[in-house]
Amino acid sequence: MDIRSNEPFWLVKNGLLYTYPSLRDHLSCDILIVGSGITGALMAHSFVEKGYDTVLIDKREIANGSSSATTSMLQYEIDVPLHELIDMIGEQGAVASYKACRDSIDRLQQLVKDVDSPCGFEQKDSLYFASKSKDVKWLKKEFDARKRAGFKVQWLEKKEIKQKYGLLTEGGILSSDGGSVDAFCLAHDLLHYNTKRGLRVFDKTELKKVKYEKDKVLAEIATGAVITAGKIVYCTGYETQVMLPERIVNLKSTYAMVSEKNEALPASISDTLFWNTDAPYLYMRTTADGRLLVGGEDENFRNALKRDALLGRKKDKLVKTVEKFMPGLRFIGDFCWCGTFGETKDGLPYIGAHPKFPNSYFVLGFGGNGITFSVLGMDIIPEMIRDAPSLLSHYFRFGR
Repeated sequence: MDIRSNEPFWLVKNGLLYTYPSLRDHLSCDILIVGSGITGALMAHSFVEKGYDTVLIDKREIANGSSSATTSMLQYEIDVPLHELIDMIGEQGAVASYKACRDSIDRLQQLVKDVDSPCGFEQKDSLYFASKSKDVKWLKKEFDARKRAGFKVQWLEKKEIKQKYGLLTEGGILSSDGGSVDAFCLAHDLLHYNTKRGLRVFDKTELKKVKYEKDKVLAEIATGAVITAGKIVYCTGYETQVMLPERIVNLKSTYAMVSEKNEALPASISDTLFWNTDAPYLYMRTTADGRLLVGGEDENFRNALKRDALLGRKKDKLVKTVEKFMPGLRFIGDFCWCGTFGETKDGLPYIGAHPKFPNSYFVLGFGGNGITFSVLGMDIIPEMIRDAPSLLSHYFRFGR
């Protein structure tokens, strides 16, 4: 699957960080991870930490799939608002999912410190703002739901938002628990750190066929090499849909761009993530080097040629939208790209086992919370392997 186009900012910024060989010889391991993006890197870190002999493979270069195109906004807010998620799955599961995403941001910050990664992690506020007056009523309902659940939130009126951010809106929810990161850089740093602790990494190594046996899996690589593993963990994101018998995600196209460095950006903007109530929603954040990153303009298709043909038009529309909401801000585009992303029916990930694939597990974080969902997978999957599933594994299961 062609999941992105153009060269995303993160690839240009970071260059070639670390390289690994392709696999040519047979080998065996406890855990085989497929996918070297931020999800695979986090899972590899978790398994190495727990003492498993772990191998990771990817058909591309490291982190060159979705992790090179992500906007890397770290939010506990799931794409489905909390009050709606409560109606869908019940209060226990909805609040637990939101709180787990919140706590995962702190855990990610600690991981960044542990591996000493220069990935630009920053703690930030998050402003969820009403783009239209008709959205204020349900957004206040969302504010009340979060307040009751114990989240640190404030309701800001339109005048307060304009004064603080220069943002024209109808009001919004300000949350104190958010962050941003360079996920491409962090994925590389996590893998490099763990290769020193025994992790074996192979890029340009395409998985062709898997034989699922009672007590192991046999993974055949395009070169003819075979990996014998006790368990296989798929961290293959949107591309996983093609191997599953049921449809679990709606694949779409999204567009993003980043500005030139802007030293005039006020601290209030640099310290905050922004997203709005439009469908599809606009989202904005700054990078560690002082650029404004914006995204949105989603389309309900994933055809790469059709998606790419719209890139110029979408870039212009994103600039106009930013200028509409922040008329005092000068946005000069520097990089733009587009890619595939997905939405699930309830905004939640699919993390766990699938009945069709013995000795296999999946960590599939879709939507705007892919990174925080992946952090949750670091505990959920090892717990399932030990036959001690957590509460969240029930809400993130296949067939729900």
